[in-house]
Amino acid sequence: MADKQSEIEATLGVGDSRHPIPRWIYYIAILLVLGGGLYWWNTEAATRRAVTYQTEAVTRADLQVTVTATGSIEPTNLVEISSELSGTMEKVLVDYNDTVAAGQILAQLDTTQLEAQLAVQKASHAVAEAQAANAKASLLEAELNYDTVRKLDERGVTTRTNMNAAEAKLARAKADLASANANRDLTKAQLDAQQAELDKACICSPIKGLVLRRDVDEGQIVAAMLSAPVLFTIAEDLTKMELQVDVSEADIGRVAPGELARFTVDAYDDQTFPAVISMVRYASETIDGLVTYKAILSIDNAALMLRPGMTATADITVAEHNDALVVPNAALRFAPPQVVEEADDDNTQGGGLLGLLIPSRDDANANTGSTRTVWVLRDGAAIEVPVEKGDTDGQMTHILSGDIVEGDMVIVDMNEGS
Repeated sequence: MADKQSEIEATLGVGDSRHPIPRWIYYIAILLVLGGGLYWWNTEAATRRAVTYQTEAVTRADLQVTVTATGSIEPTNLVEISSELSGTMEKVLVDYNDTVAAGQILAQLDTTQLEAQLAVQKASHAVAEAQAANAKASLLEAELNYDTVRKLDERGVTTRTNMNAAEAKLARAKADLASANANRDLTKAQLDAQQAELDKACICSPIKGLVLRRDVDEGQIVAAMLSAPVLFTIAEDLTKMELQVDVSEADIGRVAPGELARFTVDAYDDQTFPAVISMVRYASETIDGLVTYKAILSIDNAALMLRPGMTATADITVAEHNDALVVPNAALRFAPPQVVEEADDDNTQGGGLLGLLIPSRDDANANTGSTRTVWVLRDGAAIEVPVEKGDTDGQMTHILSGDIVEGDMVIVDMNEGS
């Protein structure tokens, strides 16, 4: 019996004091066994878990890419009419929404003082004309006198003094006539200026249009000193209007004249209106720190449904793709958890200061530019497929190239069951 026990101990190496086994080896062996068992259990559990993929088919469709911008509707030509004169408003002849013709009288200032000043200028001009006529007659008399004295001087029957006097009288007559003519022209100019002032008291419309605003009443004092007050605002043609929208700097590169758009207004929630971009201004506008650019859209308002100042939201069509191969945007965002965990592990291994400063080559090239990855369900397995994406309308994305065809089922989500 003792021999048999000794044989067993010799086999295990525990009874021989010459070859003792340290205890830490036993501990390591136990940990290895437990770890292997735990790994096997997790592997088996993961295998037993059912994975359900949510898929959508790759299709062909017409894709329209739009840029959304908001703004307001304004007349194409808006004229603000002011008064150049100060005075009391005697008559106001139009009101809101009145249609006016070019040259039509809108209002009239009190002209009592202006008419009196005009009468004074007319009298002054009449006096100047009379003086010019008198000077002309004096010149004629001086010329006749000069001719008579000259003939007598030629026959030697007059003195040199008389000849000199005749010459001086003629020169004075010519000068008096020139002065009288100049004074007549001056009074005529003053009369015209006074008449123009009187004409300004009549406030007329420079265009044919519709009165949008009337900011004056009869009896009101108009003071046109440093700046002319706006009395009327007239829109030239409300059947042709424009929509002025603010386009963000992120989208302005895709917006250009000639592009089509549709817009809505709060007054007609269930109706859209067509428009076309006529201008994109280069000047920027900054509102609350956001840089925008003004785009002008031409509108046909023949039905007069749209009114100046209405707020509108426009969808500008910047790209159209007919019969394009498209996938849901969710397919471009999907990645299996295992891939995400591996990516996290890679990021962890490349972490630290050096990892931040020098990213790995794979990280630098993955999902850059237009290259993306979709997962396609083929024969029950999720297959990773690189693709080159194009434009998107916010729900579907145009696929330019890649190993996918119409009818492929791309994975958009997954569910794990126990």
